[in-house]
Amino acid sequence: MEKRSTKIAYFVALGIFIVLLVILGLQFKGKENPVFVGDGAFYTTGDGVFLDGILKTADDSEGSKYALDGSYYVSPEAGTYFELSEDGNTIVGADGTEYVKSETPSKDVNGVEYTTYEEQVYSETPFAGTFWSLLPPIVAIVLALISKEVYSSLFLGCLVGALLYTQFAPWDTIVTLVGADYGIISVLADSGNMGIIVFLVTLGIMVDLMNKGGGSEAFGRWAKKTVHTRCGAQLLTMLLGVLIFVDDYFNCLTVGAVMRPVTESHKISRAKLAYLIDATAAPVCMIAPVSSWAAAVSGYVQSPSINGIELFLKQIPWNYYCLLTLLMIVIISVLNIDYGSMLTHEYNAQVKDDLFTTPERPFAGDDEYETGSKGKSSVLDLLVPVIVLIAVCIVSLVYSGGYFDGGMTFMAAFSAAEAGPALAIGGLIGCVFTFVYFWLRGAIGFEKSFESVPQGFIQMIAPILILTFAWTLCSFTRFAMYSADFVSNAMANVGDLRMFLPAIIFIIGAAIGFATGTSWGTIGIMAPIVVSVFNYDVEPILCTIGLAAACSGGVMGDHCSPISDTTIMASAGAHCYHLNHVFTQLPYALTVAAVSFVSFILAGLIQNVFVNLLIAVALMVGTLLVIRAIVAKKHAGIFAEMAEANKAFAHYRW
Repeated sequence: MEKRSTKIAYFVALGIFIVLLVILGLQFKGKENPVFVGDGAFYTTGDGVFLDGILKTADDSEGSKYALDGSYYVSPEAGTYFELSEDGNTIVGADGTEYVKSETPSKDVNGVEYTTYEEQVYSETPFAGTFWSLLPPIVAIVLALISKEVYSSLFLGCLVGALLYTQFAPWDTIVTLVGADYGIISVLADSGNMGIIVFLVTLGIMVDLMNKGGGSEAFGRWAKKTVHTRCGAQLLTMLLGVLIFVDDYFNCLTVGAVMRPVTESHKISRAKLAYLIDATAAPVCMIAPVSSWAAAVSGYVQSPSINGIELFLKQIPWNYYCLLTLLMIVIISVLNIDYGSMLTHEYNAQVKDDLFTTPERPFAGDDEYETGSKGKSSVLDLLVPVIVLIAVCIVSLVYSGGYFDGGMTFMAAFSAAEAGPALAIGGLIGCVFTFVYFWLRGAIGFEKSFESVPQGFIQMIAPILILTFAWTLCSFTRFAMYSADFVSNAMANVGDLRMFLPAIIFIIGAAIGFATGTSWGTIGIMAPIVVSVFNYDVEPILCTIGLAAACSGGVMGDHCSPISDTTIMASAGAHCYHLNHVFTQLPYALTVAAVSFVSFILAGLIQNVFVNLLIAVALMVGTLLVIRAIVAKKHAGIFAEMAEANKAFAHYRW
């Protein structure tokens, strides 16, 4: 009966979306494609100097200087030119890019006035920059939540994106969906995305090698002797997640590989493990000064008043969602708090010895750990490859950022790093090291070790497929249909509720992150808006709180979204059915989000970092204690069974 009702709901929703698409096609037929302001800007002074880049001063510009020669701005170094129109309102670059004079002149930090020319971007669809630019992810998310099937839902979301972009032209839709502009080929051709895929494959091979070599089994034995409680196993998972702060992808898969045998020995469900992994991935990276996320956020903040890294560090104690998520893990682990569908999963794991609850068993058989050849295995067989991988990935990231070329600080190199290619390099070196390590150890034979290559690749097929569709969906939403401009305009119409703006920014950021499945993209949209809304020189605290709210909102939306790459990675790392992870995690994330929202309201009013942080912590603890009391009363019988099962299990183990 349940499957039948699910099918009916799925096809009803699909029918509604089809009708909506037909209406949109008729309504927007013949409408002109909108024009947007791009990222590029030029600044001209009265003496004819032409500056390209971030406006500071005429003598301190991050861009290039051009001299006015007749009706052309010419660069002596590059030889490029920009033609000025007769009326002086338009500048056209040699590549055809148009820049239109802004109605409002700009001023540098010294108060010198400049004429601003803004880049014009011509969209190829009338749906660009409208609410309907968010329709593709809405379709994907709604269908996934109804059907609990992620592949078809993501594909249909991508298809809707292609339909809107091509204005419902059948053949063009197919070509665009597959094509090299915004489709599947384009996202796979992207070096950053392909770097992540290579990293996934190499990590899958490493995990299989560590299983065959006995590393996972040895760590499980050690943890069984050392970690005696479910609380200890959960806190150990959190600790490992906090320690691996360099990158969220790396975090998800590594923590999952290491902690699966430990959590399994304590009958912790795969859904709970996936939550612990996800909750210590993006939230940890977002408050870690040395991480790919810190680098990304600092790059988004372009202000002449403050360095990007410095502003990122200042926002950390205001980043309530990330900080309170970590606090929540500690509280629910220590006090044994479970609610929502997670309670069902934990009940089944503890009482029925079923770690999965639902029929789906991802990676079936992959957790049957081996002891290695000749019975040689130790904890080092897991720790050494993981430590080497961490070290190599850090080196690769700063290498990618130009640290070894000289003249760059460690943090500056992190800021300039390309995470995808860098992690691919680190993963490949770590994989080769793992092969050699196990050969020298005699833990695994030469021929048997190479069985891990196809097996490791097979383990990563599901997350790679989901990621490919998620990236394609994001490509259509963000780049083809300019959803960022819609969000920017929505923010501009919020009004001058300055004290409440951080809370509003948090909500908007969460909505974008959920709809697009990317916290980086969300922060890339919101951070420049925050810096422009709050002048750091005039309102440094509000500007800092606003950036923290944007970061918190992006992480929250990304944390909940079924199309988020980090959520997908957490499911893969835990060997958990993806939508089980989504449904069980959602109540926990919404709890933290509600407390964070209230905290940002109070932050805008009080604006004291220590007082506000104490209030946020108190609200989080109080909320969880209330939830615990309600759930314990409502499900007293279930908790009694779980307590009895844990008591019997502990007696059996020890």
